[in-house]
Amino acid sequence: MSDVVNAVRAALPGVRADLEALVKIPAIAFDGLDHEPVRQGADAVQRLLDEAGAAESRQLSHGGGQPSVYAHFPAPAGQPTVLLYAHQDVQPVGDLAKWEQDDPFTVVEKDGRLYGRGVADDKAGVMAHVAALRAFGGKPPVGVKLLIEGEEEFGSPTLEGLLHANRDLLAADVVVIADSTNWRTEVPALTTTLRGVVNVYVEVALLKVAVHSGVFGGPVPDALTALARLVATMHDDAGDVAVEGLVSGPSAPLDYDEAALRHEAGLLPGTEFIGTGRLTERLWTKPTATVLGIDAPGAAESANALQPSARAKVSFRLAPGDSAERALKAVRAHFEAHAPWGAQVTVTPEGGLGDPCAIDATGPSFDAARAAFAEAWDGTEPVEIGIGGSIPMIATFQELYPEAAILVTGVEDQYSNPHGPNESLDIEMFERVCTAEALLLEKLKR
Repeated sequence: MSDVVNAVRAALPGVRADLEALVKIPAIAFDGLDHEPVRQGADAVQRLLDEAGAAESRQLSHGGGQPSVYAHFPAPAGQPTVLLYAHQDVQPVGDLAKWEQDDPFTVVEKDGRLYGRGVADDKAGVMAHVAALRAFGGKPPVGVKLLIEGEEEFGSPTLEGLLHANRDLLAADVVVIADSTNWRTEVPALTTTLRGVVNVYVEVALLKVAVHSGVFGGPVPDALTALARLVATMHDDAGDVAVEGLVSGPSAPLDYDEAALRHEAGLLPGTEFIGTGRLTERLWTKPTATVLGIDAPGAAESANALQPSARAKVSFRLAPGDSAERALKAVRAHFEAHAPWGAQVTVTPEGGLGDPCAIDATGPSFDAARAAFAEAWDGTEPVEIGIGGSIPMIATFQELYPEAAILVTGVEDQYSNPHGPNESLDIEMFERVCTAEALLLEKLKR
């Protein structure tokens, strides 16, 4: 067993303790919530990096956005520089009744997994970087820069501007983005395709004010029914997205076991999959359309009235090869063309747009990553996967640093349930992830 592997194992008890402390900070960057915990999280991450031996650290922000933490471990003479990215902000917890623990921000261990909001997405990514640095006593064999974001779960609205404003500061030969997943706990993965994202608010309006449903119902339409009919046009009868102009990508090389996907997604008995094609195509290389929420009176307190207007938040995931700007135009044209009963339709994008991306996973840096993963997973070679989720800043990294190798790795697995209740991290796999990153830094040495 190599010295690096032993050093990671020695560091892991402290890494886990610091991970649990970081999870206690409810760093949620969404509008309307208290952002002080996001700043506290940034301070905590900066302290961890300073304690790990950073020669320099500071907090960066742009355009009024949440702080990102930057740190630098200078390269030994003649060695490359690696930029390590992760994010310390998390999703809201949602319905507390669906969590199997009293406090989602207090880590609970059960059956070899750690449970808590952000324990996998992406505070474990942060701590994997810290673990690798600790394994080298703060003196890694290559140069290391870190960028730990504070608003990724809110769509990174200011990150693109921050990256452009700090292009020289963040320049690196290799970029490691620890915010993806592995194929299975026992099979590591490099992510090579990611879908983009366009989130919009679509509002329909038919009346000046709410009116009595008994007196006017019949000839006079209501906005909630109109909205329901409108969003139903996003799919055809098979469940494929029916918005003209959205791109579908090529077939993915892997496929998903149907029973496994049903179990991992928690489908109820009798629920059917939607769409056509192999499951990995539907998950990775075809677009999706999802209603995320509707502004409407609650069922219990609703009056017998025709609602004058209604609004839905709709998310479109875009296949590799598409463009977020082009997709937004297609979405707007679709909703306007399918407005029921002459309804006035307004489509407003939420925040920034995220382009999809594809990564050419060839070259010495990817060879080093494959070797590091295989060693950390006891000889199991990593597979190349896509993910249906979006990390829009990858396209920006590709634009700013076209010569850099961009490695998308992760700490999640098929049971992590990021963004949902009972988010979790496999403890043994986390050790392998930390080991693989330390080995990668060693193998990137010239």
